[in-house]
Amino acid sequence: MAEERLTDELLEQLLASASPDAYLAHTELPDRSLADYLHQLLKEKRLKRSDVFRDAGINNTFGYQAFSGERNLGRDNAIMMAFGLHCTLQETQRLLRLAGASELWPKVPRDAIIIFCLEHGMTRVQCDDELYRLGEPTLLSAED
Repeated sequence: MAEERLTDELLEQLLASASPDAYLAHTELPDRSLADYLHQLLKEKRLKRSDVFRDAGINNTFGYQAFSGERNLGRDNAIMMAFGLHCTLQETQRLLRLAGASELWPKVPRDAIIIFCLEHGMTRVQCDDELYRLGEPTLLSAED
């Protein structure tokens, strides 16, 4: 798979363009689906879907539907999937964008806890323990 261009680089090109039409005509924008990205992460990390679903705390049927593109992930399910895939913060943010959900934001206490857990290699269960300990809704129990 070709290296995806950085958002900052694309933004510079857009701002330097004479018009939006000129930018769109001369810029190849990535057309990636959430399912494509999930498969890419699975392959790169050499994981099995069943292990990802177990580690994420996601129902197998729901997980398979997300991987096939039949269902989209809501924000908390996308975060849970990121934990199951052992994603970095950057990978998690991209997964959230592709799921059509807002990225994690360090100014929001719950998001800050999740960011900390991702950056420190914690599991989804450990993250839920931290969220609970600090009085925030856990990922597994939250309505998505």
